[in-house]
Amino acid sequence: MTDRVPGQFSLVLHSHLPWLANHGRWPVGEEWLYQSWADCYLPVYDVLRRLAQDGYTDQLTLGITPVLAAQLDDPYTASSMHEWLADWQLRAVEAAMSRDRTRADSGTREFRASAAALADFEKHWRHGGSPQIRSLASSGVIELLGGPLAHPFAPLLDERLRRLSLREGLADAEHRWGVRPTGIWAPECAYTPGMEAEYRAAGVGHFMVDGPTLHGDTALGRPVGDSGVVAFGRDLTVSYRVWSPKSGYPGHADYRDFHTYDHETGFKSVRVTGKTVPAHEKKAYDPARVDAAIDAHVDDFIGCIRERLISESDRIGRPALVVAAFDTELYGHWWHEGPIWLERLLRRLPEAGVTVGTLDTARRNGFVGEPVDLQDSSWGSGKDWRVWEGPQVQHLVQLNSEVTATALDSLDKRRDGRLGRDEIADQILRETLMTVQSDWPFMVSKDTAAGYAQDRAHKHAHATREIAGASDAGHDRTALRLARGWRNADNLFGALDARRLESHGDESRRDENRQAGDLR
Repeated sequence: MTDRVPGQFSLVLHSHLPWLANHGRWPVGEEWLYQSWADCYLPVYDVLRRLAQDGYTDQLTLGITPVLAAQLDDPYTASSMHEWLADWQLRAVEAAMSRDRTRADSGTREFRASAAALADFEKHWRHGGSPQIRSLASSGVIELLGGPLAHPFAPLLDERLRRLSLREGLADAEHRWGVRPTGIWAPECAYTPGMEAEYRAAGVGHFMVDGPTLHGDTALGRPVGDSGVVAFGRDLTVSYRVWSPKSGYPGHADYRDFHTYDHETGFKSVRVTGKTVPAHEKKAYDPARVDAAIDAHVDDFIGCIRERLISESDRIGRPALVVAAFDTELYGHWWHEGPIWLERLLRRLPEAGVTVGTLDTARRNGFVGEPVDLQDSSWGSGKDWRVWEGPQVQHLVQLNSEVTATALDSLDKRRDGRLGRDEIADQILRETLMTVQSDWPFMVSKDTAAGYAQDRAHKHAHATREIAGASDAGHDRTALRLARGWRNADNLFGALDARRLESHGDESRRDENRQAGDLR
């Protein structure tokens, strides 16, 4: 074994997709979910099961957003996923019989992969994702991170909705997984001063920010102000070694190319070959070539981690923490070889003298420095809010503001004299949260299926206005019919109860108390 290095390495994965069920299939819609499920979630969870079976613990901090968890548990999406896997196998059989050698070889590989995926899904996933997540959490191999209910860009969200979304998101996690996360991945790592107090009130002990939010000093978690809530920063020096806006391991010439499809089969049958090589000139994918590349990239990353732990520990004069954080979907979906790389990395790190632990372990073991005051930030372009409130998405910012005001006004009106659950109020709230998801402005700003994103935002906004309009006019029978219709279309967050939304009076008293505290 290599000599041990000081400190701890933490790997954090953030799993998220917007709600896609019943909102189109291809090229954007449910296909996005099923590809990610097959290419990423199945193999990554398989890796974690093997590690747990071999006695590994405290290996990974895994964030799963409530909106993704809802899709992994939904009976419709589970049934459709099973059909999608079967269709994948049928397409593979057809491709394997092709006279084109590259297409036939690809079909044979895809048949084996689809057969393995079907067997895995039927054994582990037919009753939803929560049994898998519960099992991994109870094994101790992972720490779970929660998050707000429908993945809003929280700094731009009305404070009442923001607090509700966080509380409901954590409650949803506890309901599904039997454990209430003490840490969260805030959507887009977005932060504005004051959110730490909301975190503390919700029982959150730590959360993720991007490295620049801590001015690049990510060697320790930092309590925010006097809240006691610890912000852990993504170490960009290490994280960008794997994947950055400009480079990373998945771009290696021998790895399977994500962007190039065989349009006849829908399979990805070529390797990257070269960054400037046009699609029609890319070479056939050869699995025999990738093993050496994976090993080289594991060794390179371990070397990077060791060097960073040593240098950061020397700089701060005590054992340091290094946090690398990525979207989970990088592993398998965007980077086909990613799950293999991930397993080899986690198995070899202890042999390389690196202590691995979760964020919760880092906090409990004292990898925490002095308090810090944070400013507005995110992990998006510019590390500010431009992706979610820039000129190109001002129409969505305005839409969100108008819909939120409409919904809250209508919900406040419906409170009078009502004691039981209110289907109309619940659906107004549900559609509002779906409208303000951070995915829609992100997709517009990045021009990735921008039309789909705008359609989704306006569809949920229309649903909110339609139900609220009938409610405000006193047409409860019409409002109930509309609420049930929209509820059937998007069957998620059944436990959401509008009675738990703070009233406007509660918010006013909270502001008065806050101001009085400031004066004291």
